[in-house]
Amino acid sequence: MKEIRSGVPDLEEELGRPGTALVAEAADWSGDVVVLGAAGKTGAGIASMARRALDAAGRDDVQVVAVSRWTDARGRAGLEKLGVRTLVADLSDPAALDTLPDAAAVIHLVGAKFGTASAPEQAWMTNTVLPAFVARRYRSARVVALSTGNVYGMTAPVTGGSREGDEPRPVGDYAVTCRGREQVFTHAARTEGTPVALIRLNYAVEPRYGVLADLARTLLAGQPVDLGAGAVNVVWQRYANEVVLRGVGHAAAPEPFVLNLTGPETAGVRALATRLAELLDVVAQFTGEEPATSLLADATVCHTLFGYPDRTLGQLIELQARWITEGGELWDKPTKFERRDGRF
Repeated sequence: MKEIRSGVPDLEEELGRPGTALVAEAADWSGDVVVLGAAGKTGAGIASMARRALDAAGRDDVQVVAVSRWTDARGRAGLEKLGVRTLVADLSDPAALDTLPDAAAVIHLVGAKFGTASAPEQAWMTNTVLPAFVARRYRSARVVALSTGNVYGMTAPVTGGSREGDEPRPVGDYAVTCRGREQVFTHAARTEGTPVALIRLNYAVEPRYGVLADLARTLLAGQPVDLGAGAVNVVWQRYANEVVLRGVGHAAAPEPFVLNLTGPETAGVRALATRLAELLDVVAQFTGEEPATSLLADATVCHTLFGYPDRTLGQLIELQARWITEGGELWDKPTKFERRDGRF
């Protein structure tokens, strides 16, 4: 495990580092890789990891194309420096999709979550209608679509969380439309034979963003931690990036490959905050009651296929505390993980 000591460049290098198994799989990729929504929280790491895996496999004949509106000039330039081709497109416009290059594999990262409680129509357009455009444009590609554990209902922590075969019970426009996205790609798999992988991610974390960053900032601000979520699953962002890309080899039709992606632990919010408070040398305060159920996922299948995450929960907590103590960059993108009503 590499120590992250030199700030954002070192962190971003690690988030895009491919493992040996991914390099071996990239050697067999049949053509170009298109990453849709590449300017989001996970996009740069996934696009750079794909390029670096291909380079390590000697596949300079395969392009990685990162597509977004690209309001982030720095992020775009960083990917281009690595050899990723970047394209500007408004993916809600079918005509713009038609101008994109063909691909053997498509990584679909486009989604709307925050602000959808006040503008639910945006969730429906981005999470359900737009995927239909993508499915039509890339019916012959292998599609890996990022989804969310929010499509499940609440479960008691003692159960270990929802499994891939459990009946979805989404609550709120965000979760319902994410389930809609899954159904749109399932339709493509069944009617067009498009190989599809649906990756249900629960709370990827890295020190600039995520549940641990949210808790650390709350503690340092002297504010009480809301216990309303009860317990959570978190997983190291680098591992999540790699699993998404390795999903290319598991995409299937007519039934999509469905996978829960998260860490192996069920972590109580109180326990996480207490450990972070110790490392930050502050006193943890709490508000609310710990509920009997939480939004949790069982990722046993993921860990069986791809191994355990390369950073443990304890290491992630220590990394978060060190990062914020040393003045590391933080994104102003709260996860709102404590919400139970599906309103984001």
